[in-house]
Amino acid sequence: MRYDNITEGRFISRPNRFIAQVSINGTHETVHVKNTGRCRELLVPDGKVYLSGPYPPPRKTAYDLVAVEKVTEKGNVLINMDSQAPNKAAEEWLLTGELFGNDAQVRREYTWGDSRFDLFITTGERRIFMEVKGVTLEKQGIAMFPDAPTVRGVKHIRELIRAVDCGYEAYLLFVIQMKGITGFTPDTATHPEFASALSDAVNAGVRVLAYDCSVTPDSMTIDAPVRVMTEKFLKST
Repeated sequence: MRYDNITEGRFISRPNRFIAQVSINGTHETVHVKNTGRCRELLVPDGKVYLSGPYPPPRKTAYDLVAVEKVTEKGNVLINMDSQAPNKAAEEWLLTGELFGNDAQVRREYTWGDSRFDLFITTGERRIFMEVKGVTLEKQGIAMFPDAPTVRGVKHIRELIRAVDCGYEAYLLFVIQMKGITGFTPDTATHPEFASALSDAVNAGVRVLAYDCSVTPDSMTIDAPVRVMTEKFLKST
């Protein structure tokens, strides 16, 4: 997925989870943050950020903050932090024939009973529900999710388990919005219930996948599989 126009800026502060103060060529701008997670390790004073825009009125903010350059011991890493990007990238990736073949049909925001899944894929006689989670948290080369407790995330996992019980295939895809990752695991310290639900999902037959992404200031593309470290969370049955 690609953005039309990108502007570089420097992060100043984040008054709340929806907006940030950014310096663009020395001018302070209030911008929309396209990620309501904490992102504390990403949004640091004077950090380099990338913004899509400008967008005309009647929008209250002219720019969206979509990516950040994180400084690490091994060098700077570009991280896309747009929470809408993983679903778009996943749809584009699947439509190239990855994972389910060239005949796969993909529908977004698919309602099934009282559940709504990110993606519904059909190919031949296969019927597949998929939930997509964007991952921006990284610690020592390991991608982790979530960066804050997510009751909604647990609900989504339970719905995938129910879909498997009803005869559907179900996938949980973690889209890691950066490169340089050696493994993925749920952040059990932040939300142990999510890790427990993930363990239940694996045992129930939900496929759990993680892929990293090639990221530029104006694009993000799903790239390579990342090892899901099941030994970190999987319970025996």
